[in-house]
Amino acid sequence: MNASTPISPGTIERGLAELGLTLPEAPPAVSHYDPFSIVGTMVYTSGQLPWAPDGILAYRGKIGRELSPEEGYAACRLSALFGLAQIVKAAGSPDRIVRLVRVEGVLNVAPGFIETPGVLDGASDLLNAVLGERGRHSRAIATNPEMPLDCACLIYLWAEIMPCH
Repeated sequence: MNASTPISPGTIERGLAELGLTLPEAPPAVSHYDPFSIVGTMVYTSGQLPWAPDGILAYRGKIGRELSPEEGYAACRLSALFGLAQIVKAAGSPDRIVRLVRVEGVLNVAPGFIETPGVLDGASDLLNAVLGERGRHSRAIATNPEMPLDCACLIYLWAEIMPCH
């Protein structure tokens, strides 16, 4: 893998198809901020929520109380899918994505819930499956006592893209 070249054309579409998924439309911001920022060749997404197709949150509540760890995993997976959609939108084409750099998850957990690494694996597993070696990333996990809109998670992605010519 040459770290300065983009992923092979069709990689994202094929990876999603193998999982029975399609890339959703990148959702708009829910308040007064941009859904992503581009600095040089880096894309930074804002926190991505686990949206349902009808535009409401698919996963609300605290993991370890209202939501099981498996539901938390699914929420992180869904939020990462929207993060990938933001990166593709920022890049203008999936073929400009070089690699994923970092995944950060902020989880809405009940007091005493400590299984956060396995929950955030929902995001990591999806991105690694779709992007292959280009999906390998560093990551960080944080928890909040209260989350915006009572969402189960916020997923932030950092990715390197090819420069515009």
